[in-house]
Amino acid sequence: MIRSQILICGGTGCTSSGSKTLIEEFENRLAENGLSEEVKVVQTGCFGLCALGPVVIVYPDGTFYSRVQKDDVAEIVTEHLLKGRTVDRLVYSDVDESVKEEAMHVSLSDTTFYKSQKRVALRNCGVINPENIDEYIAMDGYAALGKALTEMTPEEVIQTIKDSGLRGRGGGGFPTGLKWSFTAAQPKGQKYVVCNADEGDPGAFMDRSVLEGDPHCLVEAMAICGYATGASEGYVYVRAEYPIAVARLQKAIDDAREYGLLGKDIFGSGFDFDLFIRLGAGAFVCGEETALMTSIEGNRGEPRPRPPYPAVKGLFGKPTTENNVETFANVPQIILKGAEFFNTMGTEKSKGTKVFALGGKITNTGLVEVPMGTTLREIVEVIGGGVPGGKKFKAAQTGGPSGGCIPASMLDIEIDYDNLVAQGAMMGSGGLIVMDETDCMVDIAKFFLEFTVDESCGKCTPCRIGTKRLYEILEKITNGNGTLEDLDEMEKLCHYIKENSLCGLGQTAPNPVLSTYQRFKDEYIAHVVDKKCPAGVCKNLLTISIIEDKCKGCTACSRVCPVGAISGSVKNPHVIDPAKCIKCGACIEKCKFGAIVKK
Repeated sequence: MIRSQILICGGTGCTSSGSKTLIEEFENRLAENGLSEEVKVVQTGCFGLCALGPVVIVYPDGTFYSRVQKDDVAEIVTEHLLKGRTVDRLVYSDVDESVKEEAMHVSLSDTTFYKSQKRVALRNCGVINPENIDEYIAMDGYAALGKALTEMTPEEVIQTIKDSGLRGRGGGGFPTGLKWSFTAAQPKGQKYVVCNADEGDPGAFMDRSVLEGDPHCLVEAMAICGYATGASEGYVYVRAEYPIAVARLQKAIDDAREYGLLGKDIFGSGFDFDLFIRLGAGAFVCGEETALMTSIEGNRGEPRPRPPYPAVKGLFGKPTTENNVETFANVPQIILKGAEFFNTMGTEKSKGTKVFALGGKITNTGLVEVPMGTTLREIVEVIGGGVPGGKKFKAAQTGGPSGGCIPASMLDIEIDYDNLVAQGAMMGSGGLIVMDETDCMVDIAKFFLEFTVDESCGKCTPCRIGTKRLYEILEKITNGNGTLEDLDEMEKLCHYIKENSLCGLGQTAPNPVLSTYQRFKDEYIAHVVDKKCPAGVCKNLLTISIIEDKCKGCTACSRVCPVGAISGSVKNPHVIDPAKCIKCGACIEKCKFGAIVKK
């Protein structure tokens, strides 16, 4: 009889930090202590706290261990599982002191990281074994599909999605139920359902985590969509760089077929639906729905002019419904629990929850899901644990290369679709990159634009040529050669690209430039007029020097300088030759006395 379960994160983050080794070590140690029949080791999906991996949770008490290493396993087995005592040094400590005092064990739900969250799309991630269909079924899995097929008409399914207020989680936030209704309204015949799992934004890993931790929810949701819209086939377009996600999704599809949950006559309803995976080659433009469909068809991933829209002429020229992973992940819960379950969360125009991938200068790097309308301050300072190292929060980039920056002055903004758009940003797929005072906003804009230039498919001139010219202006500015006229030209070019590009990639490419220029214009002016980078990032605008009064003459800096730019004798102040200095910063890191500064 199983008395305890050890849940170990098997997501990409924890796998890369050694969770597979932990699983093997736990199984070996349990066997040595005769506990194999009493304690079960379960590989799950992402718990969310990626910065603390590998993560291990012991149930039924729910004790949450972080950064567990192979050498820690024997102690956990001996102390916790045999003697009933927690290994305090491994317990995650970000909890209220009152909770620590009242409880013998510290659980995941007690952490500050989780208290403000509401998990819908991520409800099973870190809870079940994603490779076991029976565990998904035990969590009401496929009950929504059964309800839809046996108790609801396709029209009722679509109306429920409409009433829920669910909007697309992949970018623009188009109403999901309305999109489904467009496909359903087309004449009967071959139709398709497509899932966009081509998560290409730098720093984004929301869809990957759902596929790795709860792949059956996507299978179920796409089948529901197929029933509602009259489609008999579905395709999941997923990045080939996600091997764990692809393997688990394929197993979920195979198991669903074996259980009769995909294929012919599902639930005896007469409804036929099957699902297939197509791998993407990593092209960012294939996140645009028409380029994605072109790629599935076996062609170079390039966007198509619209209209006609995919609901009329999509995959293989047939009516098609396309949503991303997170959008689909909400569907089973909406059908099973009703529209009110979802639309009572969030704001008036942005219902439900949103998953964010927190990255950058943030303590709790990881995955969070919060109700729409949660403030940026709550996400960054409470859930994210704030900016580490005593640095000040400067801005947050939402929406990746298609989004914009939200400055510190707007920390209390409520995060929803319309609020972000009004501020020159966008929700995007949910990447949220935090920046502190050491980040240069001009350099940040250049980073995102460089990505867009590389990823442009080249089909239309405004994007192919315009983004390249825009990048050249930014490079000129960060190199110290920019002029005020360049700033005017930059702004005009941004608006031209937005208004004339063929697809969403080009239309949103200038957003990081426009938002940083609007919110941090003083930094652009400093680069152009003063020839200074206030954050000390742009190398060509930096001067590294030694403060004579602080220098002890220890020679540590001169020994690490790769170009021999530092000279001086022992116990005497050193100097840096600016003509030789490559501004690598190695000397600053090595100096123990704070004698070397960059300006």
